[in-house]
Amino acid sequence: MATAAEQIFPRLTEEQIARVRVRGRVRRVEHGDVLIPSGKPTALFFVVITATIEVVRVGSNGETTVRVISPGQFTGEVSILSGRPMISTLRVGDAGDVIEFDRDDLLSLVQTDAELSEIFVRAFLLRRAALVAGGLGDVVLVGSNHSADTIRIKEFLTRNAHPYAAIDPDRDEGMQEMLDRFSFTIDDLPVLICRGTSVLRNPSNREIADCLGFNEAIEQTHVRDVIIVGAGPAGLAAAVYAASEGLDVLVIESKAPGGQAGSSPRIENYLGFPSGISGQELASRAYTQAQKFGAELIIAEGATRLDCARHYTYAVEIDNGPRIPARTVIIATGAEYRKLPLEGITRFEGAGVYYGASFIDSQLYEGEEVIVVGGGNSAGQAAVSLAESARMVHVLIRSKGLADTMSRYLIRRIEENPAITLRPYTELTAVRGNGHLDTVEWCTNGAPPESRAIQYVFVMTGAAPSTNWLNGCVSLDSRGFIKTGTDLSSVDLSASSWPLARQPHLLETSRPGVFAVGDVRAGNVKRVASAVGEGSIAVSFVHRALQE
Repeated sequence: MATAAEQIFPRLTEEQIARVRVRGRVRRVEHGDVLIPSGKPTALFFVVITATIEVVRVGSNGETTVRVISPGQFTGEVSILSGRPMISTLRVGDAGDVIEFDRDDLLSLVQTDAELSEIFVRAFLLRRAALVAGGLGDVVLVGSNHSADTIRIKEFLTRNAHPYAAIDPDRDEGMQEMLDRFSFTIDDLPVLICRGTSVLRNPSNREIADCLGFNEAIEQTHVRDVIIVGAGPAGLAAAVYAASEGLDVLVIESKAPGGQAGSSPRIENYLGFPSGISGQELASRAYTQAQKFGAELIIAEGATRLDCARHYTYAVEIDNGPRIPARTVIIATGAEYRKLPLEGITRFEGAGVYYGASFIDSQLYEGEEVIVVGGGNSAGQAAVSLAESARMVHVLIRSKGLADTMSRYLIRRIEENPAITLRPYTELTAVRGNGHLDTVEWCTNGAPPESRAIQYVFVMTGAAPSTNWLNGCVSLDSRGFIKTGTDLSSVDLSASSWPLARQPHLLETSRPGVFAVGDVRAGNVKRVASAVGEGSIAVSFVHRALQE
């Protein structure tokens, strides 16, 4: 069995190299040649025959050779699948021959050669994971862990699997040198230093995506077979199946792959993962799988409008780009946790009040008391995860118990964990603090409010659908979820001018060729497996719609 190092940097056999040689081009390289500089799109892939290739990282202290690719080995990590810019520079050490591939040639190879696909894609994933774990990226984040925007930027980079180094001015020495070198002040924090040159002061997620070139390689104007709006489990499943079946697929995601499931510390009841899998890892694998088959994904650009004036000639408008046309659309925008109706709570969002629990630095709440509000599976997973670092986790629910809303395995873990206290018939009634949350009040079963010095609250209550951008294009139910299939009445179809003799397909909305999957759909079962199933099923109906 191969060791971890051998899986990250495997050596191809002579027979495997022969198969690669048929698909690529043999190229002579000389010592010192720069094959791909850092910051440039990853358009080429190399298998070494007789040369060596140095992976060079440029940091504040100059160049460092982090790896030498020797004969039989190959370059690349997940950026080659997406065409995103290189994090490191590839430079020739010893002169010799290499096999060169264009990115499209590599995608064709991994789609048709199962053995090489497994070797390459596994190595790409493991290499990116090693970069993330080691903070060996091309960006440095300078900001306090007590800052809501610092935490937002950390979460954005982490959930997009982009490695970065972090400097906390509250803890790290040498801060003044950093301030002087890049000409910013403490008042500018958080600051993101992008590739050692650009200094972004409290950047938005879109500004970070632009600086790192997340969307540079994506052509946004030609007509797609299907646009998928949202990259949660449902959207990613649809992308994998649609792209693997030869459709031209574009995914639009306003934040990062994974949706709500992507923030789950551990999913233990998803088929095929008996020891569980984190939402982040599941999303990362699914995203890579979609890219392997040729799907493209726009990051940090939210859909703002669906143009549905003409059937089967749709267009999605995004925050910062052109109208993107498509023959069919799959809506997978999911739902967001509802905010608690408490005075002043928005002041503490990201500064003591959080919607999700997996990307907050565990050092912040280590040994502290924390609160989880909610009784669903997401709340249960969060409580169990938080209890690993927190001194006490208070789970606040309005009902008498968890049996009707949470999986039994999570209920048992909560019941058996001495660091978790379940508080039924309890509601949060007030939050207070100066800049950061420091005090809460809760009320239990009508008793007088009880005040506690607690600085961290994780809200995971009922979800509201993300459908505001649809502008009346499709029929919604009374709660704003999208109606599909047999849930659509004759009145719904008449209001949308349904043009076909047939009734809407399962998962099809009141517009032909527009589908809804996952949490955004009325009647959806709130489970990851259900979302994945709906995403895959929708693609079969996309094919039918494209034939009409």
